[in-house]
Amino acid sequence: MKHALLLPLGLVWVATEAPALTLPPLQLAGVYQQQDTALYRVSEKLDGVRAYWNGRELLSRGGHRFSVPGWFVAGFPATPLDGELWLGRGRFNELSAAVRRFTPIEAEWRQLRFMVFDLPASELPFEARLSALQALVATLSSPHLELVEQRRVPDRAALAAWLEEVEAGGGEGLMLRHRQSHYLPGRNEDLLKLTRRQDAEAVVLAHLPGQGKYEGMLGALLVETPDGRRFRLGTGFSDEQRRRPPAPGATVTYRHRGETATGLPRFASFLRVRNEEPGQP
Repeated sequence: MKHALLLPLGLVWVATEAPALTLPPLQLAGVYQQQDTALYRVSEKLDGVRAYWNGRELLSRGGHRFSVPGWFVAGFPATPLDGELWLGRGRFNELSAAVRRFTPIEAEWRQLRFMVFDLPASELPFEARLSALQALVATLSSPHLELVEQRRVPDRAALAAWLEEVEAGGGEGLMLRHRQSHYLPGRNEDLLKLTRRQDAEAVVLAHLPGQGKYEGMLGALLVETPDGRRFRLGTGFSDEQRRRPPAPGATVTYRHRGETATGLPRFASFLRVRNEEPGQP
């Protein structure tokens, strides 16, 4: 993004590049593939917006500062926290709209909670980090910060039973954190996600025209995954989304059921636009 500067010698417009955003050092999840569940702590996968508290302000995973009412973060600690802003199961669209506003609406933020699941600056293994996090949260008086429950699950049968319970209640799935792992930014298998329907993201390249009842509307999105695979995403859209589809360059989330022999997602279906960054429309 470019900005204009007013120089002392008169009204002179000079194009300058805005400083690049610094991305918070977040750990990202791999996919559960029948690992030994006894080695992990397990929590519910929240349908929220990832947020990183750096000790002073809440940042999105893209490095933007959330416009947060001062009372919401009053009492937050000086140490970094990793978590998600959350409204509850099935309320992602409301949440996304609330956290993207330049000017926060207090009534919306009164309903939000910052659900914390890790201490990213700690050098302890996760089991010890969790104990330290529990002790820290116990000293805080903030009603807007809550610790995510991290269970020990003895075997795969118990894991499957909990997954079924969560999904039956409208939840997204489960997250597994290796008990002896250190917090490592980037994607790794010390943090795993488990859902029956896999979620992934892709960038919109183009709109492909519809036919038949969708003539004059969107037929499909041509999208590209982070590793360069391109495919058509043609299901999961409402009529309104077909009339006003995500713009080229937007990042979308889709669901699928594994991959084909050629590496493309099987039965891919549009879920939503990933518009969780502050200031996005």
